[in-house]
Amino acid sequence: MALYTQIIWLFVLAIPISCVAWTVTHEEIFREPREYCQKQSQKAKRIFQRKFFYVFTCEYCFSFYVSILFIIITDYQLLFTDWRGYVIAVFSLVWVANIYMSLFFNIRIGIKKEGLEAKVKEKELDEINKGE
Repeated sequence: MALYTQIIWLFVLAIPISCVAWTVTHEEIFREPREYCQKQSQKAKRIFQRKFFYVFTCEYCFSFYVSILFIIITDYQLLFTDWRGYVIAVFSLVWVANIYMSLFFNIRIGIKKEGLEAKVKEKELDEINKGE
């Protein structure tokens, strides 16, 4: 595969990886399992159990496993056509996927902030109108 094709694959494949990692670790649909994992990651007796459950609460950690799964499904390699290509691909996909998740988080915070500011201004206008 040509290098430019590998780079396109890197940025495209990171999109579903970031989507899966973000959804499992942040969205409401997985809230109950995530809360269970969070409790287990803090209260389990064995360190292995705590670390296992922690993976499902951290988007960075979870994105490694999602990346590995996607590499198995797609047989994606980066720069090399042997085991080194898989290793480089995993770390590259995790890095790009986490950039995507950071961008998504910042956009989402911006939207929430704008919504809250609009509600505050609306409330101020209502109070001004009531005072007249």
